[in-house]
Amino acid sequence: MITISKQQSYRRRLQQAFLLLTSITLITVAQADLWNDVQHGYADNQGTKIHYTYIGEGPLVVMVHGFPDFWYTWRDQMEALKDHYRVVAMDQRGYNRSDQPDAPEAYDMVHLVSDIAAVIQANQSKQAIVVGHDWGGAVAWQFAFAHPELTERLIILNLPHPNGFMRELIQNEEQRKNSSYAQAFKNGSHTDPTIFFGRPMTPESLAGWVTDESARKRYVEAFTRSSFKGMLEFYKRNYPDLPDPSTPVPNVNIRIKCPVLVIHGLKDTALNSNGLNHTWDWIDGNLTLVTIPKAGHFVQQDASAMVSRTMKWWLLAQD
Repeated sequence: MITISKQQSYRRRLQQAFLLLTSITLITVAQADLWNDVQHGYADNQGTKIHYTYIGEGPLVVMVHGFPDFWYTWRDQMEALKDHYRVVAMDQRGYNRSDQPDAPEAYDMVHLVSDIAAVIQANQSKQAIVVGHDWGGAVAWQFAFAHPELTERLIILNLPHPNGFMRELIQNEEQRKNSSYAQAFKNGSHTDPTIFFGRPMTPESLAGWVTDESARKRYVEAFTRSSFKGMLEFYKRNYPDLPDPSTPVPNVNIRIKCPVLVIHGLKDTALNSNGLNHTWDWIDGNLTLVTIPKAGHFVQQDASAMVSRTMKWWLLAQD
């Protein structure tokens, strides 16, 4: 009996040691993302420095984040694509380590578009696969319109084509209500302490949507370095005023000829999925439309594995 008891005690100690080792290994793996693997660079756009990170070799992919976000939002997609592409994730102006101009007009769409062109040039490429989410998606659409010669392919996450968005903003009461926050950003003062959904706009509140605790700490650090005024200028300078419901629906007649992938999380409470209707009418290239029912606005994180797989499959299928 004494021998058996000793054996059982020894086995328990081994099991405890194994569980401890396993838990440490899992924690290490969970924390070992590409944060320390990426390299950093800066593009100069007529005196405004745009920070970006990059990893991998191959055709250039440029990823553009939205609000409130920074380059790290693309960490899973960068990991998925790095073996086949040179993956670049930029901080838009006003955010994190990019310059934060004081002049409101510095955030006009023409400058946001030219920031992508500057990043492509800084990476010594003739064109790029451009990926955008939210405001990054808005800029990516406009970049493809303005610079088809630089746009090899286009991937848009949770930002309908401008024609579809404006149609819904005029005609769809749900989209009009969903855009009330943007009208508040556009028409309010950046000094208003309740500007961010009824809460003080702080690095912590801006990072509140991030579910991963370790990632959230990095978001807080990035937003501490960011310009809240710059973030809001995106809305003030570029978001349309709420149109009268009787306004004729405008139509952007510029055709996109490159292949386009659109991914949309259907639980998005800011951008109604009805805006996706008729996207195919405005694109001459191949269009692939993927909707993810259980994902919200930040689809690249809500459904990161599926978004990463879809992007990799689609890109490699086009090669």
